[in-house]
Amino acid sequence: MLLAILLSFGPLYAQDGNFSLEQAVDYAIKHNLNIKNAQLDATSAEARIGEIRAAGLPQVSATVSVTNNIIIPRFFLPGGSLDPNTPADAPPAALEFGIPWQGAASANLNQLIFNGSYFIGLKAAATYRELAQKSTTSSKVSVAEAVTKAYYSAQVAEERAKLLDLNISRVDSLMRETKAMNASGFVELLDVNRLEVQINNLQTERQKVQNLIELSYALLKFQMGMPANETVKLTDDINAVNVDSLRTESANADLNYENRIEYSLLNTQEKLAGLDLRNVRSGYLPSVSASLGYGYNAGADKFSQLFTNNWFPNMVLAINLNIPIFDGFSKKYQINQKKIAIDKVKNNQTLLKQSIDLENNQASINIKNAFATLETQKRNLTLAEEIVRVSKIKYKEGVGSNIEVINAESSLKEAQTNYFTALYDLMIAKVDLSRAKGELYTEK
Repeated sequence: MLLAILLSFGPLYAQDGNFSLEQAVDYAIKHNLNIKNAQLDATSAEARIGEIRAAGLPQVSATVSVTNNIIIPRFFLPGGSLDPNTPADAPPAALEFGIPWQGAASANLNQLIFNGSYFIGLKAAATYRELAQKSTTSSKVSVAEAVTKAYYSAQVAEERAKLLDLNISRVDSLMRETKAMNASGFVELLDVNRLEVQINNLQTERQKVQNLIELSYALLKFQMGMPANETVKLTDDINAVNVDSLRTESANADLNYENRIEYSLLNTQEKLAGLDLRNVRSGYLPSVSASLGYGYNAGADKFSQLFTNNWFPNMVLAINLNIPIFDGFSKKYQINQKKIAIDKVKNNQTLLKQSIDLENNQASINIKNAFATLETQKRNLTLAEEIVRVSKIKYKEGVGSNIEVINAESSLKEAQTNYFTALYDLMIAKVDLSRAKGELYTEK
């Protein structure tokens, strides 16, 4: 919402490295690695959902085996069981039981018929998908905030550089005039030296600001997920920001907890915690499954005969009913733990509400202070410009001093810096307020 108010709607993609704030945020949403990781987590969540559903589908397996009984085991019978004439105390008869070669091939079908945990898992799957999607949105909100602040920082640094260039040009022009007046004997060389000192200081500060610009652009490209060697040019003008519109929006904005992605995430976590509790309770229900097996087996004295002899079919159908009777109160204590987990989520919801209230109050106070500071600095800038104008006229007419002009120039530079600092603070305060109200970024 903030981006829609501050920016005019333009093309979704920047051309030739030109980026509006909206385009910079859009680029970051597509390229920032944190968001890509969150999207990978969402993709992984889909795979996890498929895994849960697969447990209820038919499970089919097949086996083939060939067995070589190198030493055939023997089966023992009582001594007289084969021949009635055998003495009663005769040793037992040891008979070979089996043949050297055996083969078997079978297929098995297993189907889950009823399991409480499985059906709860199916319900949790949709909630799990919702949690993954909201986590991705949370990453997008964080990236949008970081990119917006970095964009404003780069804008202000550039404006400061422009003002310093203007000041250097103005003081340099004044110094040339003063040198000419010194050559004519109207002013002292000391006046020229003072202006030269001021120019040197301005040039030093200009270099510092240039370094700050480079750092600001590096930070912006990092937040956007852009390679460091690519070029970025900012197309928005921070001077074109409608302060009155910002004031109206800030005054009319209402706080709704549901707009905060963090609160929405906690609501989803509460759903999952409730389903987790139901999953444990479902452990008291019986489970039913069925299995069907069909196969062939054969035997032979030689391996070559194994595949020429007859193979005999076999088939088995089984219905399995598992009824939990007593688990040593294991599920009872698990249920107690799950209830505690739900209580903790509810406490976190209350804590987050309090935190959101605090953030909103702080952001509201900060933006009010920022508006007041900006108005003051704007008035100071106007006064400083007028003081410079008057002091120069007085100096040229011989009724003012060189020191007065230098002081006025210094005051103007300070007023200019303070104005753009106040404007930057206002924009950051607006970002913080929109973030607190959950209006900074919304899915397109």
